[in-house]
Amino acid sequence: MENPDSDHPQTIAFVGDSLTASGDWAAWFSDADVLNFGVSGYTSDDVLASIGDIVQAAPHEILMLIGTNDLGLRRSVEHMVRNIESALVELRRELPGTRLLLQSILPRTREFSSDIQTANIHLRQFCATVRAQYLDLWPRFALADGSLDPQLSSDGLHLNQAGYDAWLDELRPALEALRGLPPMSRPIPVIGRETLGSH
Repeated sequence: MENPDSDHPQTIAFVGDSLTASGDWAAWFSDADVLNFGVSGYTSDDVLASIGDIVQAAPHEILMLIGTNDLGLRRSVEHMVRNIESALVELRRELPGTRLLLQSILPRTREFSSDIQTANIHLRQFCATVRAQYLDLWPRFALADGSLDPQLSSDGLHLNQAGYDAWLDELRPALEALRGLPPMSRPIPVIGRETLGSH
């Protein structure tokens, strides 16, 4: 599937859970056509199941942040990472010209720190496989003990306005850098399932 004519405004698809769903992306990126695929409660399984809808929209850019609800439901890091990798593979296969930006899973309470950081390491390493870019949000949001900075959240999970401001401060330059890359026009080789999760 081809992307819309590049002379038209960029179409950005935001993909994720309540963190994404609650963002006022259309106002914050008013120069673009914004599609918010964020849904409260979504896990990596839900994002994987919704790939068809994202592909049908054929956005120029896809910005994904997903995974914290998997951990809240006590699903394994391996399960979550494999799902996110599979979603990226499908998006790249179906939308070879779309720019992909995967954002690191944000910190939450301290008990989740180790699993989140482990997942983020695997995801960072995988992104190059599907020619996706990776935005590491951890340094901006995490305290030394691995918990979410309370100045950026009211409950240790969801972001307050300061949290969204911090996210935008990281996201805007990352998006500019993403747009400065050469066009993603070559299809990638088919990645077998045995490749996924074999870190």
